[in-house]
Amino acid sequence: MSDLEAPLRPKRKKIWVDYFVQFRWIIVIFVVLPISCTMYFLTYLGDVRSERKSFKQRQKEHEENVMKVVKRLKERNPTKDGLVCTARKPWIAVGMRNVDYKRARHFEIDLSAFRNILDVDKERMIARVEPLVNMGQITRVTVPMNLSLAVVAELDDLTVGGLINGYGIEGSSHIYGLFSDTVVAYEIVLADGKVVRATKDNEYSDLFYAIPWSQGTLGFLVAAEIKLIPVKEYMRLTYKPVIGNLQDLAQGYIDSFCPRDGDQDNPNKVPEFVEGMVYSPTEAVCMTGRYASKEEAKLKGNKINNVGWWFKPWFYQHAQTALKKGEFVEYIPTREYYHRHTRCLYWEGKLILPFADQWWFRFLLGWMMPPKVSLLKATQGEAIRNYYHEMHVIQDLLVPLYKVGEALAWVHREMEVYPIWLCPHRLFKLPFKTMIYPEPGFELQRRQGDTHYAQMFTDVGVYYSPGPVLRGEEFDGVDAVRRMENWMIENHSFQPQYAVSELSERNFWRMFDAGLYEECRRKYKAVGTFMSVYYKSKKGRKTEKEVQEAEQAILETPYAEAD
Repeated sequence: MSDLEAPLRPKRKKIWVDYFVQFRWIIVIFVVLPISCTMYFLTYLGDVRSERKSFKQRQKEHEENVMKVVKRLKERNPTKDGLVCTARKPWIAVGMRNVDYKRARHFEIDLSAFRNILDVDKERMIARVEPLVNMGQITRVTVPMNLSLAVVAELDDLTVGGLINGYGIEGSSHIYGLFSDTVVAYEIVLADGKVVRATKDNEYSDLFYAIPWSQGTLGFLVAAEIKLIPVKEYMRLTYKPVIGNLQDLAQGYIDSFCPRDGDQDNPNKVPEFVEGMVYSPTEAVCMTGRYASKEEAKLKGNKINNVGWWFKPWFYQHAQTALKKGEFVEYIPTREYYHRHTRCLYWEGKLILPFADQWWFRFLLGWMMPPKVSLLKATQGEAIRNYYHEMHVIQDLLVPLYKVGEALAWVHREMEVYPIWLCPHRLFKLPFKTMIYPEPGFELQRRQGDTHYAQMFTDVGVYYSPGPVLRGEEFDGVDAVRRMENWMIENHSFQPQYAVSELSERNFWRMFDAGLYEECRRKYKAVGTFMSVYYKSKKGRKTEKEVQEAEQAILETPYAEAD
C-alpha cells in the first residue's frame, strides 16, 4: 500500500441519526432558512440605523455602554457568583464547538450593544470598531470609500471580537498576517473593572500581545483600532489549474505567491491575494488576485463576474472549471470577492442542502442563502451534534509552508476530505513569545516564502464529510482528530479553537505557549474571574465544581501539566 492509499475499512451499519441527518434539509428549508433570512434583514436594518448616527453620538453611546460593563463587573461577589462570561447564548458562536463552558454557573455580562463602527479615520488609516461588528457590516461601510481592513475574513457573520480573540485569516494574510496582526490598539475592561487601552508600545504592551487567541479570558474587549488599506473597485483574479501528485500541488501553490529568489516583499512579484483549493489528490486550482480600477475592469475584452448574485454558481464550483478550460482571468467587484464563500459556507452548503447548488434552487431560493450557523446548531439536538463530531470534519491546520505537502498527504490518508482550502499567512517574530510563534531559527533556513522577520505558514482548511463516511464505511472522527492534533504538535503547527478539540491539557500547552498568557492572567487578575483558555476550549460539559478546581490549579502552578 502506498503512502497515499487510505486503509480499507468495514462497512458501517446505519442508525436512526443517519436518516435524520439525510433529511435534515426539510427543517433547513422550512424553518432555518426563513428565520435566517429574517434575522439577516433585521440585523441589516440595525446596522443602517447605526450608520445614520454621527461618529460623535456613537462614541458617546460606546462610553455609556462601557460604564455599564464596569458597573456590572463591580456588582459581582467573587465568593458567591460564578466566573464571568458574556450573556451571549451558547449556540450563537460561528463554529462547530458549542460553548459548553456556559453550562457551568457563571456571572453574565451583556455585550450585545457593542456592534457599532465608532470611527473611520482616513488620515490615520484606522477603523475603530466594537467587537460585535461583523465583516459584512464593515465592508459595506469601507469599500465604497475605497478602503478596507487589511485582512477581511470571508464569511459575513464573523465578528471582530471573534477574529481577534480567536482566529482570523484571509487571502491577504501572506502580507499582513492574521487578523489580530492588523490591530493597532485594544480597549479592554479588566477583571477589576479598570478600562485600559493596550498598544504594542505602551505600558500594556504585554496585554496587547497576549490578547490574540486568548478567547476573551484576559478581559472584555470593548473596542479595537484596526489598520485600513486603500483598495480599488475590482479584484483581478487569475485562476490557474495545477495537476500532479500532492507534493506537486503543494509546490504549485507555493510558487503562486512565493518568488524562488526570496524577494518576498516585492509587490511586483507577490500578488495581493492568494487562495488554493485542492479538489482531489491530483487536481487543484490556485487563485491570485490584484486590486484593479473600474476603468481597467471595463476595458474591452475583460470579463466581469458578479459572484455575489444569488443565482450565480457557488464560488468553489466556479473555480473548479479551470481544471477543464485552463488558466483564465476575470474581474470581480471587490466586496463580492471578499465574501465569495459566504453564500455556500465554503462547500458545507452542499451537505446542508444537497440540491442547493442546482440552477433552479439558486434562482428560486438562492437569495435566502446561507442558513445561519447559529440556527443550524440550535436546531440540531445532542444526538446530531455528536454525530457531526464523529462523522464530520471542520478543522484548520496552521502549518509551516514547507510542510504543506506533508499535511495534504496526512489529511488524504487519514480523512480523505475534499475540497481542501489553502490560505497562507505570515507568523511574525514579536517582542513577546505569544501563544503561537514561528519555529526557532526559521530565518536561518531561507526557505521559500520566509523573511528575516516572519515565517510563512498556511491554513489547511479541512471541511466536509470524510471519504469513508460518504462511502458508508466505519470512521472514528474523534480518534482521527486526536491523531491530527498529535501530528500538529510534532510539526510545530496550530489548531484554531473554534473547532472541536480533543486535546488534553498537557497537549494543549505543548501545542501553544503558556508563558505570556499565564503571566498576564495573573498580572491583570483574570484568574478566578475569567475561565482559562484551555478549559474554555475543552470539549464537553463543565460543572461548577470543575470550573473552580481548574481555576485553583492555575493559581497553584505556573501552568497545568496534568493530562
